[in-house]
Amino acid sequence: MRSTAVTGERGDGPDILVAGEALIDVVHRHDGTVEEAPGGSPANVALALGRLGRRPRLLTALGTDPRGERVRLWLEASQVRLHAVRAPQTSISTAYLGPDGAAHYDFSITWDLRGAEVPEAEVLHIGSLGATVGPGASEVSDLVDRHRGRALVTYDPNIRPRMIDDGDTVRDAVHDLIRRADVVKASDEDLDWLHPGADHVQAARSWCRTGPGLVVVTRGRSGALAVSGDRVIDVPGVPTEVVDTVGAGDTFMGALIDGLASQGVAGATARTDLTGLGEGRLSALVRRAARAAAVTVSRPGADPPTTAQLDGMP
Repeated sequence: MRSTAVTGERGDGPDILVAGEALIDVVHRHDGTVEEAPGGSPANVALALGRLGRRPRLLTALGTDPRGERVRLWLEASQVRLHAVRAPQTSISTAYLGPDGAAHYDFSITWDLRGAEVPEAEVLHIGSLGATVGPGASEVSDLVDRHRGRALVTYDPNIRPRMIDDGDTVRDAVHDLIRRADVVKASDEDLDWLHPGADHVQAARSWCRTGPGLVVVTRGRSGALAVSGDRVIDVPGVPTEVVDTVGAGDTFMGALIDGLASQGVAGATARTDLTGLGEGRLSALVRRAARAAAVTVSRPGADPPTTAQLDGMP
């Protein structure tokens, strides 16, 4: 199991709660090898925040089997505080990597948060399967309602088409969460699924008109777009040798939340503080998040950088 020491813990920062799936990734590499590692998009976001010294809380569902224990140890090693509802078994994601390192996924998910009780936070992040797969998705939606106007609410749709039987229902659910979030990070593939054939900037602007104050669209090697009101910031990609793309978008999301927290964007004033960020600060936050994702793609699996590794980059 990979382990990276966490340095520069920021105990005086905002309380951050991440809600979503934690699971085991079974990775089939292009060379025929197969390996297992802890993962799950929201868990990866929490891991990235922990590596950056934030000590986030993660609300999730885990089995008491050996795989669940492996996930627990992996998260706790990076200072993630767990609120784990007991599940019949630990969920599994099977990733198939192509020769370019790109991943395609299949899932076996157990997702139920009934009975969970967690204190409210100053930052709430939701995403991926946990936000749309029942029955746990209804508890995630309730968390959003509890935190709106009281916290910074961030959302990463992280669409997994293989898990979707009713595309229209999932699109409606995703758009409802987008309208209720303050910050949305989506990949270009997410946008293509949600708005087939649409221009990415125009789609992001339409989201901003109905809800979030900031939308960031990640585009892999092509970098990222940040849209806030009438502002469009184009951040170039970070040149790097790609080992695989597992966890790259989640690392980007974690680093973006960390950057916003560093700017004081949290709590009841989050939305006002977010809209007050100047173009220079927004650009710097997105560039830093892109550098963090570049570190992750340069290493196998979801292995985000620490603060020292990230801020020591040129």
